[in-house]
Amino acid sequence: MSGILGRKLGMTQIFAADGSVVPVTVIEATPNIVLQKKNVDNDGYEAVQLGFADKREKLATKPAIGHAKKANTGPKRFIREVSGLNAADLEVGQELKVDQFSEGDIVDVTGTSLGKGTTGAIKRWGFQRGKMTHGSKYHRGNGSLATIRDANRVPKGKKMHGRMGNETVTVQNLEIVKIDLERNVLLIKGSVPGARNSFLKIRTSVKK
Repeated sequence: MSGILGRKLGMTQIFAADGSVVPVTVIEATPNIVLQKKNVDNDGYEAVQLGFADKREKLATKPAIGHAKKANTGPKRFIREVSGLNAADLEVGQELKVDQFSEGDIVDVTGTSLGKGTTGAIKRWGFQRGKMTHGSKYHRGNGSLATIRDANRVPKGKKMHGRMGNETVTVQNLEIVKIDLERNVLLIKGSVPGARNSFLKIRTSVKK
């Protein structure tokens, strides 16, 4: 099991050996620092906490600075836990690089999806609209909200208009097409969640 944190730089395309065009996402994954090792005795579960992207001490809190000093490093902007890593082979303060992956590996990528703002039920949930004729009086409305059993309240979890996007999303079973060890860059086939320069978590696929 491998895992690393990175930053989405954007998308481009490369040519495969057979001449076909492959769309890829470019992810910068500069060396991660192992900030903490979670274990069953102290925390109730096993995981490795990684830190990515340096942060000025002026912008960090004192607890964050003290936590980073235990790993002999500065505060980090993006901190996440990755389960499944072999914690016995890792030490606090150790660097993790992209060389732990190989071309052809299948990974899961987790990020924050693009925020779409407040949207209607048709765009948000794929509801079907009404007839667009003049006598319809129902075009893109939400329709009835109550139920037959209780007409005085809207049931919890009802699909309605509201904020769309800006959620934690994981895209599974993506292939690493190419690895640039000198630039600490991963080229992953297909698209991944998030806007440009957003932070991502990449780990070995749990289903493959």
